[in-house]
Amino acid sequence: MTSRLPGFHGKSVDERRQHLADAGVDLADLDGGITLADAAGMIENVVGRYALPLAVATNFTVDGVDALVPMAVEEPSIVAAASNAARMARAGGGFTTVVAPAIVTGQIQLVQLVDAGAAAARIEREAPALVARARALTPRLVARGGGPLAVTARMLADGGVDGGVVVVHVDVDCKDAMGANLVNTLCELLAPEVAALVDGVVGLRILTNLTDQRTVTVTCAVPLAALADARTDGAAVAAGVAAASRFAEHDRYRAATHNKGIMNGVDAVLVATGQDWRAVEAGAHAWAARDGRYAPLATWRVDGGHLSGRLELPLAVGTVGGALHVHRGARAALKLAGVSAAARLASLAGAAGLACNLAALRALATDGIQRGHMALHARAVARAAGAEGDQIDAVAAELVAAGDLRPATAAEVLAGLKGATLTASPQEPAP
Repeated sequence: MTSRLPGFHGKSVDERRQHLADAGVDLADLDGGITLADAAGMIENVVGRYALPLAVATNFTVDGVDALVPMAVEEPSIVAAASNAARMARAGGGFTTVVAPAIVTGQIQLVQLVDAGAAAARIEREAPALVARARALTPRLVARGGGPLAVTARMLADGGVDGGVVVVHVDVDCKDAMGANLVNTLCELLAPEVAALVDGVVGLRILTNLTDQRTVTVTCAVPLAALADARTDGAAVAAGVAAASRFAEHDRYRAATHNKGIMNGVDAVLVATGQDWRAVEAGAHAWAARDGRYAPLATWRVDGGHLSGRLELPLAVGTVGGALHVHRGARAALKLAGVSAAARLASLAGAAGLACNLAALRALATDGIQRGHMALHARAVARAAGAEGDQIDAVAAELVAAGDLRPATAAEVLAGLKGATLTASPQEPAP
């Protein structure tokens, strides 16, 4: 299924849905997602279900294969921005990704050690036996080609309130699972045996969300001509995007907002597909500060006739387990995107992140971020004021022209439109 759908944004919701239905997408599952009973089985104190808009971003080519990218998000302009930037990147062949093996690290903390340095050294010597024991504890994962791969130890403290402290890392290839429950269970099972080796006391036993071995790298090379519009030269746009990238590289305040724009795209894909987006957020921001200072996750440079972008971040996702057991909507979103493996999902989420970053920097380097955002937000304000059908665009246009998106102003504009319509209508003759 091609992702190049010119005019898709201008079609009605029913027309878009019919296109997906014709392509074999189960719209009932996309809409319903979970029943109230399903929800009650997922979390505590359930009283209802909460819905978000579910959209598809178009124009994406990722590793040479087209994909409609599902995105669930409440903020206007994110889907439009991702689709527009993907169209620009498409002119240069789209996005290329490299996905690292699905290694997740579990941490076993040992405290009250008499000699933390010696304890860490002992655990390192016993690492092969500990890996073998860990693999025996995860036979089903090992049978699927994954399982524990390595055990390492680091001394964190050699005295103090907690005595000697060592952290033991257990690296596990989780294959197509996100891996949190699996790795946490393994750490809890293995911890007493590790502690017994060094006469330590078991502390925490849990995975780290800084999955720095499970990363995705996304690159693209956008031709300068693809960045141009009727008012702005492509070379000027590229220079502005590269300058904005350098700003984020030098300033952590800007880097935080730069990275938020990336996560707009990443998180929207993860929410649509039932992933633990909070874990990915935590890992992404920790990764951004891995060198001791907070830095941008993506960078841009002008390279000859192209604007080249590169994004790298930890991205632990899964296509089995977790919410996918019960959330039919998430499973339907994966099917819509043509995703069957966790690596492909990581590629699409990463590409969406780099696309959103490109769109944001291009807007900032030209008209400013609010021009396009206001136009989309104005439609939501108009609808909230009671506008329907053609009234929505008419009210939104007046709000944008006035630079005033207050709900009260939308109500006044709508009232004026309705009054004008009544005045223009032919009067019925008196009885």
